[in-house]
Amino acid sequence: MKRAGPLLLLLLVAACAGPQSALSGAGSGSGRALLLTIVMTVGFTAVFALVLGLTALAIFGPQGWRERFGREGWVYGLGIAFPVVVIGALLLWGFAILGADEALADAEDPVRIEVTGERWWWRVTYLTDDGRRVESANELRVPVGRTVELALKSADVIHSFWLPAYAGKTDMIPGRTNTLRFVADEAGRVRGQCAEYCGGAHAFMAFWVEAMPEAAFEDWLEHEAGPPPETSFPDGETVFLSSGCGGCHAVRGTPGASGEIGPNLSHVGSRTSLGAGIMPNDREAFVRWVADHQEIKPENNMPPYDILNDEELAALGAYLEGLQ
Repeated sequence: MKRAGPLLLLLLVAACAGPQSALSGAGSGSGRALLLTIVMTVGFTAVFALVLGLTALAIFGPQGWRERFGREGWVYGLGIAFPVVVIGALLLWGFAILGADEALADAEDPVRIEVTGERWWWRVTYLTDDGRRVESANELRVPVGRTVELALKSADVIHSFWLPAYAGKTDMIPGRTNTLRFVADEAGRVRGQCAEYCGGAHAFMAFWVEAMPEAAFEDWLEHEAGPPPETSFPDGETVFLSSGCGGCHAVRGTPGASGEIGPNLSHVGSRTSLGAGIMPNDREAFVRWVADHQEIKPENNMPPYDILNDEELAALGAYLEGLQ
């Protein structure tokens, strides 16, 4: 029993770590929010301890102290003045801390990304300075140290874009565009999640964000804007096109694959995960997704493909993995 307390504390601390931790402080906004949380938690804990101590003293203390606590001055001082001063100071400081993010709206040359929540995946479109729209899905790449401006939309129901390592959460409401800005302070990969119940597969609507050096980001974006390399798996490409996959999904540079209903697959083989953050990205995962996607993510809008045999599934999986 003596070891239970430290063990429980260790487990609680461990639960606050990881790629989707609000305590990582990996961005300027999340760092300020974390500082605000710590200061307020410590402050309110100290006030709570003070109140308990004075209450105990008033009940069990010497007669002289109990008589002093009966005077009106204590009520005015600790019951009115003290809470107003302490809570008012924390409130104003909190507004100042959180208001610092407003300065990001005046940042020069931000990275502009449009993110649209759909059941149950994320359409990600990079808006380049030369007017191009580079579409991807289910993950974001951002440069370190540069303001990122997200235009958040919804194509169907209310979603909520939650990226705790860099910023707070912002609702995505049909017919409306909300803006979220943040700066990634260091390179790394973090995870986000839809934080508003949006239907049956809501829990399986996650995404990854990778922060990288500025030069690496520019190289990646230029590559992402182009078509994938010529496939080494023509049989898989044939299965992809003959099965009608190109009617819903686009693969840049591939005739017959210009669909806009589902995620853009131009470079799907180079992404961190499949199925909006719920599966690893490898050939076996592609095969499993095509064959059993309704079991993996119930109620998703992709039609069944039980018409494909094992050989066709293997060829299709190899082709999709090769879209780098």
